[in-house]
Amino acid sequence: MRKMFVLATLMASISDLFQPSYAAGWNMPVGVTQVSRDVYDLHMIIFWICVIIGVIVFGVMFYSLFRYRRSKGAEAAHFHEHTTVEVIWTAIPFLILVAMAIPATATLKNMYDASEADYDVMITGHQWRWQYDYMGEDVMFFSNLDTPREQIAGTADKGEHYLLEVDQPLVLPVDRKVRLLTTSADVIHSWWVPDLAVKKDAVPGFVNESWTRIEEPGIYRGQCTELCGKDHAFMPIVIQAMEQEQFDTWLAERKQEAAAEASGVDREWALEELVERGEKVYGSICTSCHQAEGQGMPPTFPALAGNQALMDDLDRHIDVVVNGVSGSAMAAFSGTLSPVDIAAVITYERNAWGNETGDVVQPADIQALVAP
Repeated sequence: MRKMFVLATLMASISDLFQPSYAAGWNMPVGVTQVSRDVYDLHMIIFWICVIIGVIVFGVMFYSLFRYRRSKGAEAAHFHEHTTVEVIWTAIPFLILVAMAIPATATLKNMYDASEADYDVMITGHQWRWQYDYMGEDVMFFSNLDTPREQIAGTADKGEHYLLEVDQPLVLPVDRKVRLLTTSADVIHSWWVPDLAVKKDAVPGFVNESWTRIEEPGIYRGQCTELCGKDHAFMPIVIQAMEQEQFDTWLAERKQEAAAEASGVDREWALEELVERGEKVYGSICTSCHQAEGQGMPPTFPALAGNQALMDDLDRHIDVVVNGVSGSAMAAFSGTLSPVDIAAVITYERNAWGNETGDVVQPADIQALVAP
């Protein structure tokens, strides 16, 4: 009875220890979807099965070491080919594995069933940001790190969501099934949001499928979990879940913005307009390589400030941004940025940090180069 009391006390202590585990950051989150709760419950079932097995195995082992130690005159028994024992130690693990496999299989089947979705979102990984395309809705945008560079450089205090904030979150409606199609435009990335229990690799040339149904409005954060290059740590994921009515309003506004963006290609932009927009594009896309003041990181990332050879050749500057540089880290942005953004960032680079060329690149000029 005394031994049983000690064992019960030990199990109760372990249980108490892990009750606040998520709050303390020791355990996985329960999440805000049915799948995430199923995954959490499965995790805890397997965990406690392992705890019980560990307690029994190590309890028997330590009891045997103590009870039958040599100092008490115990002698080892010699036996082999005990059929009953062999059947028992084969059957028990088999039954344990079956008991684990049944709930695990049910959870996995549910996780992989992305049929009958209300919305489809294509997620494309880029070095180093995410592209979200609401398929069938004509809404597409990029989500970039929004943590101030001063915090990253250590010259300012870090915010509450340091490296976990973006300029444009992925907006989804609650209580709707959303199919997530994940791919990559360059290297392997991985889209991971713990509260949704979604982690899916983004592989170039492949489209991986997952889904989610968020049950509570709110902000949910994640990260890229594949080492995808020097700015791997700067690819956060932010999801804003809202009620259906709010989502419909947001989607309608984004469609209007997309239409205005398309019409902006045909109009004539002033230098000041392009510089203002180009500064924002440069801050979210280009600073990680070419630095905030255009000083670059030679020789891999050349300086833009005071780069007279580049400033004297506008056509080359446009070609580098639109088509990239083969064999270097400079990617082509023709498939990543809109003609308006490309025109704006080139205009900004040619009129910032002392590069007072006065050149104005119009979106129509870029459209003529990238149009099929």
